Amino acid sequence: MSNIKPFKGIRPTQDKVHLVAALPYDVMSSSEARVRAEGNPLSFLHVDKAEIDLDPSVNLYDDAVYEKAAENLNKMISDGIYQQDEKEVFYIYMLTMNKREQTGLVCCCDIDEYVNGTIKKHEHTIKAKEEDRLRHIDACDANTGPVFLTYRARRDISDIINRYKAAHRPMYDFITTDGITHTAWLIDDEEVIDQLKKLFAEVPALYIADGHHRSASTVEVGLKRRSEAKNADPDAEYNYFLSVLFPDNELHIMDYNRVITDLNGHTREAFFELIRENFEIDEAPIAPFNPPFPHSFSMYIDNQWYLLTAKEGIIDDSDPIMCLDVSILHKWIIEPILGITDVRSDSRIDFVGGIRGLCELENRVNSGEMKVAFALYPTTIEQVMTIADNSLVMPPKSTWFEPKLRSGIFIHKLS
Repeated sequence: MSNIKPFKGIRPTQDKVHLVAALPYDVMSSSEARVRAEGNPLSFLHVDKAEIDLDPSVNLYDDAVYEKAAENLNKMISDGIYQQDEKEVFYIYMLTMNKREQTGLVCCCDIDEYVNGTIKKHEHTIKAKEEDRLRHIDACDANTGPVFLTYRARRDISDIINRYKAAHRPMYDFITTDGITHTAWLIDDEEVIDQLKKLFAEVPALYIADGHHRSASTVEVGLKRRSEAKNADPDAEYNYFLSVLFPDNELHIMDYNRVITDLNGHTREAFFELIRENFEIDEAPIAPFNPPFPHSFSMYIDNQWYLLTAKEGIIDDSDPIMCLDVSILHKWIIEPILGITDVRSDSRIDFVGGIRGLCELENRVNSGEMKVAFALYPTTIEQVMTIADNSLVMPPKSTWFEPKLRSGIFIHKLS
């Protein structure tokens, strides 16, 4: 079962929300955040990446960064940029990108369900990144960015949410600079809240789509506060974390592509011959060229796109990890031919999210920075959930979800 909880959200006033809402902290560097927040003192980047308000010489993990984050958040609240709802409610958060909508329920999830595996993971977390968010959450005493969760879609849940949307005016409706429309509704009807809680109690599992570090960190904060409390209250807010729950049939995963600096000492001809041992190679009919079906890949080298099609014998459909296109590419080309065994640390490989388009791959190669690029067919949400169901871990850089949830629209205080 999935135990979800309404909460007294702290959220921007209607006239300020478009100025406050910001992309998640982990999709940009500090220097990029400084540029994005320039001229906008209300940008939530002043909270999520508070180092932008300090001298660039200050270490990203200095105590001063977390103190500044808490100071900036509290000032925005005291200045009236934020307001808190008087009763515990749910919210609906809809994102529209290129006329495609995805609608989620904003709520709080139980940290114990993360611990016991009802909330399922598909990524390893990096301790340093986890520690950073833990300190940020603890200093701010709040979840400042939601965890992006999914579940296997249920018509009864979608019907309730869609009926509510149709019958009520949104509290927010604004467009961000990247063209994404963000629309939100407040659910304060006790009957509807109870219906949603009961229906989600029948959902066997939730899956983290994006936000593994945020969820791991807030769970650690909650467990720490629980252990330190003289009389731990099971209903205390630190036992829950801010989430947005989307049905799997509304999510869109984009390709996550690879660019490589060199051919590992191979000539172009030798490189192609090695690939032909396990893939059919054809010149692409158009440029740029997307892989047309699973187990096919687009390769760009020397101003030409090629279609690579995996030969049948190299695909292991019985293994949920090894049948992924990212695994096939790495097992048969990137590791044995290009000599890259640790994609997390090898500087010869870089990753390009599909939102940046195939032209970005061309640009990286044409500039001479990279020698070859590979575009992949996108991983499916069903593949992600199957891997999580089997307690397995996706290969690094396998999924790129779009659109990105904005931070700063909903805040959940932990005390």
